[in-house]
Amino acid sequence: MLQSSVRLPVSPRTGRFLVLVGVFVCAACGLVYELELVALAAYLIGDSVTQASVVLSVMVFAMGIGSLLAKRLRRRAAAWFGLVEAALALVGGCSAMALYAAFAWTGDKGEVWASGSRGLLVAFSLAIGILIGAEVPLLMVLIQRIRRQDAGGAVADLFAADYVGALVGGLAFPFLLLPQFGQLTGALFTGAVNAVAGGALVLGLFRQDLSVRARWVLLTANVVVLSLLAAAAVLVDDFERAARRAVYGGDIRVAVQTDVQEVVLTGGRRSSLDLFLDGRLRISGRDEQRYHRGLVAPAMRGPHARVLVLGGGDGLAAREILRHPDVRRVDIVELDAGVVDLARHDPALSELNGRAYRDPRVRVVHTDAFRWLRQTRAKYDVIVSDLPDPGITASTKLYSREFYGLATRALADGGRLAVHAGPLTARPRVFWTVEASLRAAGLRTVAYRVGGRLSGFAAGPDRTAQGAGAPRDWGFVLASRTRPVLLRAARSEVVRAGARAAEPTRQRGLPPSTLVHPRYAN
Repeated sequence: MLQSSVRLPVSPRTGRFLVLVGVFVCAACGLVYELELVALAAYLIGDSVTQASVVLSVMVFAMGIGSLLAKRLRRRAAAWFGLVEAALALVGGCSAMALYAAFAWTGDKGEVWASGSRGLLVAFSLAIGILIGAEVPLLMVLIQRIRRQDAGGAVADLFAADYVGALVGGLAFPFLLLPQFGQLTGALFTGAVNAVAGGALVLGLFRQDLSVRARWVLLTANVVVLSLLAAAAVLVDDFERAARRAVYGGDIRVAVQTDVQEVVLTGGRRSSLDLFLDGRLRISGRDEQRYHRGLVAPAMRGPHARVLVLGGGDGLAAREILRHPDVRRVDIVELDAGVVDLARHDPALSELNGRAYRDPRVRVVHTDAFRWLRQTRAKYDVIVSDLPDPGITASTKLYSREFYGLATRALADGGRLAVHAGPLTARPRVFWTVEASLRAAGLRTVAYRVGGRLSGFAAGPDRTAQGAGAPRDWGFVLASRTRPVLLRAARSEVVRAGARAAEPTRQRGLPPSTLVHPRYAN
């Protein structure tokens, strides 16, 4: 039989309050671990919807396993709860560093290591879920030891504290921990709070329920965990720099975390310059002219006095547009002001974009492209959509039927819309879904591609397919209210950029992507 009460250093009422405070803190830490895994997995692996589904479903499943396993630990509930919290603090606190290390040092090995980050994500989700699941059954025993009450009342008190703690943890992660500490230090700090809360509750309130040996084991475990977390926190900056070098190479010149994303510049000359956004290669100085001329040149065959660029904060699409002397105004709608600031002031990047931002015809608006198109009443002869690949979850709304409907409204009579639709040969279904979405918005389309070979190493979530000499191809769609034509002059200009242009065969019957039914996947 379990004891109905235990000697406490405080009154039963205060003891119950302290247990509920412990539940609150542990629940907040547990939710931070979940959100940390989701955020880091979306950044390192991509497709945030899939990663969130994997983490949450695996973790909830593991919590059920943990609850069942905790049934065998109830006779020594205080000691086991302390050890569970110490283990949770260590595993959860170090999870972000372990995932980042796997991505940085094994992500380019191919074969079994190519999915190392995904396997580790599932392993951490299982481990953290099992430990979180074991908390409530053990806490149920502890709160009943203070003063026995009906099971329904005890469960209600525990879950109320648990849910409120989850709310606080969920709000603290994006608004406090992430901006103030970053992902790695934030996880380590959360682990330290978790260890202190669990250890203090057991050693302070239930120490009479522990043998002398159990007290020393628990105290030693917490000291070791806190020491490891503190050592990791001291070394986190060196670790992050080393991991960055492993991901991007040794020639990192700029690495900043803007309000939107992580921006990394490598290389010192325009021919060796690489721009990475959230770990994905966005611009390579070795072949960016092929991409930007392929995107811009066909759309500029016709009236082009007023041009709108959606995205393109690096200024490279604007450089190609400004080659045309008849252009009177270029509006750039770019969400990330940090990218534009870098494009203005970084010597290598500003040289690469021809110092486009010094041209008085260029005007910049820092806002979401979808929101801006809903509000504007301006008309443009040319709209250039230079946005991240549609396979990235955050970009799917910018490749939707609704988005292209708004862009169509901003087109002047006879205006043309040029869209970067992703790699044609690597992901043809994604490419043709973009084209189907444009047609669903009432536009007539011509699809074409620009190809070549990458002469260096491109890091990123799919970097194993982008080694030296790997083929690179970019797919584009030119759209207007009347069927656009890829003029021979436009084709020859693309070819002169060192690539080939061809209208590929359409995959028929694909449905468009919409806001409520996105059809892209990373």
